[in-house]
Amino acid sequence: MNAPFQSTPPISPDQPIRLLIAAPRGFCAGVDRAIEIVERAIEIYGAPVYVRHEIVHNKFVVDNLKAKGAIFVEELDEVPDGVPVIFSAHGVPKSVPAAATARGLDWLDATCPLVSKVHRQAERQIEAGRHIIFIGHAGHPEVIGTFGQVPEGNMTLVETVDDVAQLDFAPGTQLSYLSQTTLSVDDTHAIIKALEARFPEVAAPKAEDICYATSNRQAAVKQIASECDVVLVIGSPKSSNSLRLVEVAQRAGVAAHMIQRANEIDPEWLEGARTVGLTAGASAPEELVNEVVAHIRTIREVAMEEIVTTEERMTFKLPRQLVR
Repeated sequence: MNAPFQSTPPISPDQPIRLLIAAPRGFCAGVDRAIEIVERAIEIYGAPVYVRHEIVHNKFVVDNLKAKGAIFVEELDEVPDGVPVIFSAHGVPKSVPAAATARGLDWLDATCPLVSKVHRQAERQIEAGRHIIFIGHAGHPEVIGTFGQVPEGNMTLVETVDDVAQLDFAPGTQLSYLSQTTLSVDDTHAIIKALEARFPEVAAPKAEDICYATSNRQAAVKQIASECDVVLVIGSPKSSNSLRLVEVAQRAGVAAHMIQRANEIDPEWLEGARTVGLTAGASAPEELVNEVVAHIRTIREVAMEEIVTTEERMTFKLPRQLVR
C-alpha cells in the first residue's frame, strides 16, 4: 500500500528565510580598476573629468562618480577641448583614441585588460590572414569596441547556434573565433561546438575569452540555485554579465529576478520561500548587497550563509599617468 501523500507544511511568518549569498559576487578586478581610474583622474586633474560611455553598467556607481565630478557622455564630440577624457571598461574602437589624440585631448583608457587581450588576439588573427567569427551580443559596447580593432568586413558576429548554421564563407577562407568576455559559459560552449563541427579547421583562441569573473559568478549561482526557491541578482539591465546570472538561475528551474536596488524587491517573491539566493553582477558594489540583506530583514527574519565556490585574487595595474 502506498504511503499517503504528505504536502509540504506552509511557511510560518516567523520562520526565518535561509539566505544563501553567492561568492564570488560583485566587483571584479576590471571594474575596480575602472572606477579607481575615474576617481584618481578627478584627484589629479580636478573636476570635471569626462567619461565616454558609462564607466561600468551600474547606475549607483555612475551616480557616485557624477557626484565626485565625472561627466558621462556617449560620444567624443561631446567632450570640450582641454579636459581629460576616460574610455569605459568595455573598450572602444581604435578610431576613438585616435580622434582624441588628433584633438590634443588627454585621455585615459579604462578598458578591462581582459577585453584588451581579446582586442590583441583579433589583431593577430587578421595579421595571420584569418576571418574572425565573433561570439557576442549585437550592440553591446564590448562588441562594438572589438569590431573597431580590425578593418571593416574582417569580422562576423554570431549570437546563437542557429546563427552558425547561416554562416557562408568562400571556399578556402581561413577562420578563427573569439568571444565577448561576459557571455553565458554554457551558451558559448554550445556555439563553439557548433562552429567546430561546421568548420573543423577554425582556429581557437589560446585561452577562453570569457573572463574569470563571469565564469566564477555563474558557477557560484549554479552552486546555490538547486537549494533555492528564488534567486535575486543585483545588477543593471544593461549589464551582460548580470543578465547571464539571471539566466543561469532560471535554467536551474528557479524563479530569478534582477534588481538594481533593494526597493525593487516585490515582497510577493519571498512569500512561501524557505531559501533565497542572492548574488551581484561584476559591476554591482557590495554596498548594494548589504542594502538588500537589510531590506529582506524588514520583511522576514533572515538566517544568512555565504557559499564560497572559489577565491579571487586578480588585480590589474593602473595606467602609468595615474601611478604616483
